[in-house]
Amino acid sequence: MSQQKGLIAPKKSAGQRVGAYISWLIVLGLVLWSTTGMNFDLEKALHSMPTVKNIFKGLFHPEWSFFNESEGVVDNMIITLETAFLGTSVAALLAVPFGFLAARNMSKKYVWISWFGKRILNIIRTLPELIIAIIFLVAVGPGPFAGMLAIGFHSIGMIGKLYSEAIENMDEGPMEALTAVGANRIQTLFFSVLPQVLPEFFSFALYKFEIDVRAASVLGMVGAGGIGTPLLFALQSQDWARVGIIFIGIVIAVVIIDFISGSIRKRLV
Repeated sequence: MSQQKGLIAPKKSAGQRVGAYISWLIVLGLVLWSTTGMNFDLEKALHSMPTVKNIFKGLFHPEWSFFNESEGVVDNMIITLETAFLGTSVAALLAVPFGFLAARNMSKKYVWISWFGKRILNIIRTLPELIIAIIFLVAVGPGPFAGMLAIGFHSIGMIGKLYSEAIENMDEGPMEALTAVGANRIQTLFFSVLPQVLPEFFSFALYKFEIDVRAASVLGMVGAGGIGTPLLFALQSQDWARVGIIFIGIVIAVVIIDFISGSIRKRLV
């Protein structure tokens, strides 16, 4: 009987039930409020159905020759992968000091240091990649280099946050043991902290690379090079067969990258 009683969930008080109802009403109100800005036009949506049909037609009847052409799907997809890989690699390295700066357990005596580091990473993450790409396009000109800078800058915020969480969640026992026997901060860092967090650092960087491959494909549509550029031209000219083969090329590349990256991450963590 005692076990059965333990399985019975405690009854909520009247105040808790009222609070729950109010919370659900607020959520429902926000959903309804969000729909007011959609400006959905059913007639316009029906008129656009032929375009959607043409896109699917292009997927089933793609222009296979563009797959092998010079500066076709393969060449542009390689540029996209290079852009994503270089941007993620630079960000993975630059995010290390930001991760240690934002980790609370690395600056227990000076809490403001961790607060300052987290605010920097938050500010970097709030800037969308497309906006950053447009800024770099103006600064350095169109091309993959601008896309690499945009991906690298934005990735610092996300990877740095993941790094800081990995550092905060690590086992602090080895670090305290080394400190107790007289090790300085650098020795503690290299012999206690890094051996614990490096596998997770590599795992986070690989995961972000998967995301950045997709981002690099989109950034090409604003002039950052790669597969997004021919996709934009194909959409503008309504060359649906070329749109289809580009979509297929992107899907194949992303699936392969996800599979390889996922396999590596499973072995790391």
